[in-house]
Amino acid sequence: MKIAFFEIKDEEKEFFEKHLKDIDAEVYFFEETVNEHKLPADYDVVSVFINSKITVEILDKLPNLKYIQTRSTGYDHIDLVECYKRGIIVSNVRGYAGPAVGEFSYGLLLEAIRKLYIAINRVKEGNLFYKDLKGIEIEGKTIGVLGLGTIGTQIVKIAKGFGANVIAYVRHKKNIEVKQTPVLEEVLENSDFLFIALPLTPETKNLINAENIKGFRGNIIINPARAEIISREVYEEFDGIIAADVLPDWNLAKKENIIATPHMAYYTKEALRRIMQISLDNLLDFLSGKTPRHCLKEECMKNYKGCK
Repeated sequence: MKIAFFEIKDEEKEFFEKHLKDIDAEVYFFEETVNEHKLPADYDVVSVFINSKITVEILDKLPNLKYIQTRSTGYDHIDLVECYKRGIIVSNVRGYAGPAVGEFSYGLLLEAIRKLYIAINRVKEGNLFYKDLKGIEIEGKTIGVLGLGTIGTQIVKIAKGFGANVIAYVRHKKNIEVKQTPVLEEVLENSDFLFIALPLTPETKNLINAENIKGFRGNIIINPARAEIISREVYEEFDGIIAADVLPDWNLAKKENIIATPHMAYYTKEALRRIMQISLDNLLDFLSGKTPRHCLKEECMKNYKGCK
């Protein structure tokens, strides 16, 4: 059994070396992506992060591959359909990012409505003028949340602390005490601020588009999820503020109404530890002959045509 970790950091390497030292397998660690690695190779297991693109071409170069894990919640960098056609198991790390991404999302919202970065930089330059930085409050407003998974649930929890109302878009009702609807337009029509907390799938790609954004009551979108859930036209033409943790094109960050950060919403000490632990648990499940607890076959069958 040969196991290869890609896009590995020193802290991760130390963690996995410590916990895998007694297994009957050869373990390799690489800083580069699987795409940059010299293939073909005879790895049975690969562990990747979001910059490794698992395509048909990569799979063809890994004929012994039986299991892929991504150390992320998102899995749009992996061709799930092709993996399951070949009998390759795939897992992610659901549930690790709730506090990190939820809290970060409100950091983006506060920056959008209070213009904190502008004010801080002015003071550093000796400028105390603030009359053009009038903000708005969160309390009493209605927050629209698309998705009630781990991150969406955390966004709802924090909203209650701010004294905000919440309306959530879900396909299937969740056991959470908040107003829920399967009608996207209802959320848009009743929200002052819109948070996106959905995975990127064929169904959610361009979910917010040039047509339905016209029905949005508010003018601030917070997107800590994948960029492509919002269509390109919205990034280019929306006259409100879009605050996002990732963009489809980083040149868009130059627009005055776009606030953008690198892909860092998940990046806390606690979340990184959870990523490593969940990844280890998934791997040990596979090595012991069990289905990894975060197996993506159900998501593949639900969201992708041709997945079996």
